Amino acid sequence: MRNGIPNLGALQAFEATARLGSFSRAAEELALTHSAVYRQVAGLEDRLGVQLFSRVRRRVALTDAGAEYAARVRHHLEQLEKDTFGLVSRSGMGRSLHIAVLPTMATAWLIPRLPDFKKRHEDIAVSLSVRTLPFQFNDHPFDAAIYHAAQMWPHTQGIKLFDEGELLPVCIPRLALEAERAGPAVLTHLHMTSRPDAWRQWYREHQREYAPSISAGPRYELFTMTLAAVQAGMGVALMPRFLVQDDLKAGRLQAPFGGGLTVREAYFFGYPDNNERSEPLQAFESWLRDVIVENRLEGERV
Repeated sequence: MRNGIPNLGALQAFEATARLGSFSRAAEELALTHSAVYRQVAGLEDRLGVQLFSRVRRRVALTDAGAEYAARVRHHLEQLEKDTFGLVSRSGMGRSLHIAVLPTMATAWLIPRLPDFKKRHEDIAVSLSVRTLPFQFNDHPFDAAIYHAAQMWPHTQGIKLFDEGELLPVCIPRLALEAERAGPAVLTHLHMTSRPDAWRQWYREHQREYAPSISAGPRYELFTMTLAAVQAGMGVALMPRFLVQDDLKAGRLQAPFGGGLTVREAYFFGYPDNNERSEPLQAFESWLRDVIVENRLEGERV
């Protein structure tokens, strides 16, 4: 410890263990051995004179003091990451952006389009990190975020990418035939953990009876997982149209029950309104505006 500041390696080991709830998982993330992470954390506790974790057999849980310290350490580590990105951006080694994204939105919509941005701006490196919940930009190392919400986050500016519009019930053709004969309730209903009431709302909106057995279907954390389960024939799911439109056009999936579930939320690109926009951020926003226009024209031609 130097001037009261713990070793950075010990802080990283502590933060990873606190976030992942396991010495083993922290060791895997940090590319260290289990014993090395354990020693770092134990040494940190000894130096601080504070118990950060309570240990019961193979399980660890943060103490109250540990939970408070973990949040503060995480904030400072993320700020270090942000400062490093800023240094690289200003050092002549290239310009960079660090954007928080929703995982499915990134893999299905943003990343397939990024080669076009790279073609236009070869010197700008775009890094992506997953965030599924709203956050304060001051507390995280991001220049901007792509997120799903009813409106722009407070104290931000940016653009709306597109309305989600509706969630469509989709499944493979074989299951669609079964549903046509016996009704939708005969199929296994797949659920999203972030939208637990979606199926109940769909049944209410279409004036159908919601059987208790519908709630018993599997739950998935990401739309990409849910879509993979649908494609594997595991059941029927409510999916955003933009994620399944190619499969629907190709006949790989069908929307057997008619209408979808109306959704008020949209996808936004936003960043703090109290900061001056960097050149890379301006370039990325301008490119996104072009993408939106192209998508709108494509939709009108369909």
